[in-house]
Amino acid sequence: MKALVWQGKQQVAIVNVPKPKIIEDRDVILKVTGTTVCGSDLHLLHGVIMQLNYGDILGHEFCGVADEIGPGVKNVKIGKRYVASFQIACGECFYCKQKLTSQCERTNTNRLMKALYGGQTAGFFGYSHLAGGFAGGQAEYVRVPLGDVNLLEIPDDVPDEKALFLSDVLPTSYNAVKDTAVYPGDNVAIFGAGPIGQMAGIFALSEGARKIAFVDTEPRLTAISKRWPETHRDKLQLIDYQTLSFGVTDGETVVSKLKGLFDGRGPDVAIECAAGEYAKGWLHWLEMCLGAETDTSEILNEMIESVRNYGRAGVTGVYVGYTNHFNIGSLMQRGIRLIGNGQAPVHLYWTDLLEQIRGGHLDPTQMLSHRYRLEDLDKVYQKFDAKEDLIQKVFVETRFSFPRASGTPGLIVL
Repeated sequence: MKALVWQGKQQVAIVNVPKPKIIEDRDVILKVTGTTVCGSDLHLLHGVIMQLNYGDILGHEFCGVADEIGPGVKNVKIGKRYVASFQIACGECFYCKQKLTSQCERTNTNRLMKALYGGQTAGFFGYSHLAGGFAGGQAEYVRVPLGDVNLLEIPDDVPDEKALFLSDVLPTSYNAVKDTAVYPGDNVAIFGAGPIGQMAGIFALSEGARKIAFVDTEPRLTAISKRWPETHRDKLQLIDYQTLSFGVTDGETVVSKLKGLFDGRGPDVAIECAAGEYAKGWLHWLEMCLGAETDTSEILNEMIESVRNYGRAGVTGVYVGYTNHFNIGSLMQRGIRLIGNGQAPVHLYWTDLLEQIRGGHLDPTQMLSHRYRLEDLDKVYQKFDAKEDLIQKVFVETRFSFPRASGTPGLIVL
């Protein structure tokens, strides 16, 4: 079968690998009909995630048709359509019983993660051996462990182009809003205008947010503006941080801009959807190059300093290690609530989100900008990384995919 594999820093390739087999009684082999590329996959491309091995199959968002099932699987039927959770849950441990499945205690036995973080997450598809070493879904077939826990059946009235995003993007953005707690009348600042940020903005609207400001650069801000609901355009604010001062005492900054937009106090809530890999200033850039830190604190500090006193700041982007120059003084003195949103517990949300889609209240295809073939996915990674062609979110089809859903982007062959 064809699969996208990691071949070293900045190198991925489409290769032929053996089709996965049933190993455990509750395994399901899924024939992939749709997958995508997540912004966090670029951390793998860049080689910043530890314990990634040559030849590892990437991809943690996918849907498809059940092709084979193990003898212990009870609730999955061959030939039915399913979307997979990006995390692998046992369904029975302390956290899984609360549907906090991203923290499953049984599916990731990696010792390094526990040593680094004082605990560990569930296993994740296609996201290094630090996350359990499970082969990912950017492939024609994938083995889904504990398939009757980690697959959600897709109804006939929901196309793959919508169902696919129940695997990660929708639960992650929804969790960012719910976990950070956006209340009716809140002003919200969202750092990062990619798919996660875009959908976090949509969910913040549904929670009754008064105004929403996106902090990012062009052309992403223009893309957000084009996709924003016309009925709520008066609630949208856009801040291009590249046009502002940074790290100086004079000139307008992201912090002063947000304070000015929201009554001089700042937003009630800030949500980080960008991750800490990308440094703005030379000091963090140098420290990251030297290995003195793994993640920059620049966005975190902007969030903490810009929200009102006793405001809330939620962290959803991927941070993998340690940061320097963190403004803990502002956090403590002003009573800021800093919330690590964690990897989103998909199982807590995906049934409700599916019903929102079926009821016409949620349309994930508004994120979609391009459609590509699995055969071209290595080239898509490079385009995505280079920020070419205004790529926002892609649907990647395989030879098993169903006909394109009406109103979604047409296929581009590279």
